[in-house]
Amino acid sequence: MGIQTIGRAAGVLLHPTSLPSGKLDADAYRWVDWLADAGFKVWQMLPLGVPLAGLSPYQCASAFAVNPGLFEETPLNPAASFDAWYANQKHWVEDYALFMVLKQQFDGKEWAAWPPAFRSRDPQTLFTARGEHAEALAAIIHEQYSCWLQWQALRTYATERGVALFGDMPIFVAYDSADVWANPQRFLLDDTGTPTLVTGVPPDYFSETGQRWGNPHYHWENMQAENFQWWQQRLLYHFEFFDLVRLDHFRGLAASWMIPATEPTAINGYWQEVPGDAMLASLQAALGNIPLVAEDLGVITPDVTELRDKYDLPGMSVLQFGFDHFEDNPHKPHNVRANTVYYTGTHDNDTLQGWFTSLSEEAQQHVMQVLGVEDASQVTDTMLDTIFASSALLAMIPLQDLLHLGSAARMNTPGTVEGNWAWRFDWSDIPDTLASQLHEKLQGHQRDERELDSDTTRHTSRSV
Repeated sequence: MGIQTIGRAAGVLLHPTSLPSGKLDADAYRWVDWLADAGFKVWQMLPLGVPLAGLSPYQCASAFAVNPGLFEETPLNPAASFDAWYANQKHWVEDYALFMVLKQQFDGKEWAAWPPAFRSRDPQTLFTARGEHAEALAAIIHEQYSCWLQWQALRTYATERGVALFGDMPIFVAYDSADVWANPQRFLLDDTGTPTLVTGVPPDYFSETGQRWGNPHYHWENMQAENFQWWQQRLLYHFEFFDLVRLDHFRGLAASWMIPATEPTAINGYWQEVPGDAMLASLQAALGNIPLVAEDLGVITPDVTELRDKYDLPGMSVLQFGFDHFEDNPHKPHNVRANTVYYTGTHDNDTLQGWFTSLSEEAQQHVMQVLGVEDASQVTDTMLDTIFASSALLAMIPLQDLLHLGSAARMNTPGTVEGNWAWRFDWSDIPDTLASQLHEKLQGHQRDERELDSDTTRHTSRSV
């Protein structure tokens, strides 16, 4: 399902950790009900992976595993569907389970600091470890199955209520992950398993030293030699959870910023083309039209736009970025294409209220002039209306903006470590009349028209 299948619609960005319970329990079902009652057709969230440290969902222990902390604990008695699930997911879940058990055994250390036989995956050593930890490995595997099973029930319920689920997939994986440990040949590592080049973005207007993320780069030649099998497997599993998936840092499929691992900042890097075109062609041939959304924010070069458009992928625009004096700014409402997901702000932005309050008085006056309002209290609602009235097929609003919340409700401030990812709402924060008011507003903007067809929402589960 792409955004064209959903039709002209609107959705809400809310990570499960921001639900009142912080879990995918009864609150998640109540949330789906609220979305449907308000006329929203899409629930977008951040990656569901297992955070390595802290709460960030963008540095995880696996590109496949979901965070069991988001789910309710259930007995380990497997349902009949376990065998089919295990057969399809064996390619990653066994390595993930062993990785997590060994990580605990070695006091949480990075796999590169494990004893050499474990670090280099000596076959006899791992065979012995699997025998010694058989019970713990089985528990982790069944835990992942339980998460999948609970999610299928939620997804079925959401589909019945006409709500599509929209996920998020980081383009790179963490170095200290089961993926890199189990398949080092897929990454640019030296003979000791150490990254030779790491990821990031070059210096720009926002950072004079750029951003050094530190993820290992893919060994694209090896990836292509196996017909991008890992990517096919990764996307297939994501599509068992989501109807749409945002590919973070899409520009990394055209060219990636290569930073020597010895460099402390992102300054001394270089762009290198990668076979993203060949990868997308391979994925399309194997999976059909893949319902991806290209995160194409930032400084985007023509080759990135060409790659996005070649595969008819929706891009993104953010209204907060639309108030400069450049008429060709793609975030300005009159420049937004139909095949776009249009946001007031993303999880990395301040809330609308917080953003506007932080502006200088001159900048605030400019925003109000552009929006055509005379009272600052009208800014948030007018920006919401601007998004809903735009040509973009899908309008996405963080819940914080629907509730007119300030900076204290911000989800993440890039470049900082403390105070992120922790915001939660309470049901008492949502006025009883808000759903009906929003439903009427969405109908007025023709964003509450098409019902989801459950037959078109699923990619069939199969092994690759």
